[in-house]
Amino acid sequence: MTKKSKQPLDVFIAGGGYVGLSLAVALKQADPTLAVAVADARPAEAFAKDERASAFAAAACRMFEQFGIWDEIAPKAQPIEDMIVTDSRLRDAVRPVFLTFSGEVEDGEPFAHMLYNRDLVAALTRTAKALKVEVIAPAAVDDFTVEESVVTIRFADGSERETRLLVAADGVRSKLRDLAGIQTVDWQYDQAGIVTTVAHEKPHNGRAEEHFLPSGPFAILPLPGNRSSLVWTERRGDAERLVAGDEFTFEIELERRFGKHLGALKLDGPRQCYPLGLKLAREFVRPRFALAGDAAHGIHPISGQGLNLGLRDVAALAEVIIEARRLGVDIGSMAVLERYQRWRRFDTWQMGVVTDVLNRLFSNDNDFIRIVRDIGLGIVDRMPGLKDYFIGEAAGLGGEVPKLLRGEAL
Repeated sequence: MTKKSKQPLDVFIAGGGYVGLSLAVALKQADPTLAVAVADARPAEAFAKDERASAFAAAACRMFEQFGIWDEIAPKAQPIEDMIVTDSRLRDAVRPVFLTFSGEVEDGEPFAHMLYNRDLVAALTRTAKALKVEVIAPAAVDDFTVEESVVTIRFADGSERETRLLVAADGVRSKLRDLAGIQTVDWQYDQAGIVTTVAHEKPHNGRAEEHFLPSGPFAILPLPGNRSSLVWTERRGDAERLVAGDEFTFEIELERRFGKHLGALKLDGPRQCYPLGLKLAREFVRPRFALAGDAAHGIHPISGQGLNLGLRDVAALAEVIIEARRLGVDIGSMAVLERYQRWRRFDTWQMGVVTDVLNRLFSNDNDFIRIVRDIGLGIVDRMPGLKDYFIGEAAGLGGEVPKLLRGEAL
């Protein structure tokens, strides 16, 4: 990096994960004349070592198709063909299924795909570079100053850059959000999420499972081959002990929750543990500054919508910026950024509240609450119209959907 660029960038994105890279690709693809840079504090090879997989909603896959990367990553993805929901205790001999979902939003279009994060980031990085996005890693933003027409960004190595708009996509513990003085509403649950991969003897046939247990949801998400990704919510102390303990004990506890319907199980990836909480930014924008992805919102994984919320931010922000650019309006002005905030803040807060309520409703062992929630699940299962609505929401196609998530070009 130079000490200071003579010509300011149009958009500088702090955060080189799937949110930051998707925004860069969306902007450059729609307007190749935009000067866009993406920087991440982590070295580029860190993403190649990411063993995690995520569920990407149908709307996100439509956006990836617009980017021209879906044909590359689709062979590595696992479509989710259907989903079942159970509610039981660990000691229960039978796990009754209260809710089932078919997996298509349209003929031949599953409502979600499982995909390894590293494969998506690699495809987005190649595409961004091909579009002449400046990709910088490692590069840690140390501070920034907002002036009338530009933002001056200072890096840890003492170098500086100027940009007309700074986007923080640097994660739930966003340093840039704090530097901007944006406050959050947040609290911690006494829960942690265990993420790992297991191999099993029998095929999953593309079925996802969500088992509601007293300590929290236990999600089984299908991967290519006889493998599944687990998102296992447990009380924090128990989760930390399980991850730190020996593999034999972990597999015994895993089998108690997973069951034996897919045959013998074996760990097939590292065990990782993440504390769970809710964090919502009170504001998504400031002059020449915007939040996107986990920097704007961190929610409980019970709905599986956290990363898809981030991609919804991407599609909305890109649409707002490109429309302003075509009208000759300053893309960093509050008039432009307020539209993005109006579009995304309510939707995000609504999802945060929903996930919080669901977690409190299902992560307990109260007999009365259990009866009420099981009746509710049974009612939903018998109402095709309501199930279709929930499928649409899970596919990312509810509400005011940005163009890219509808599969349309900007």
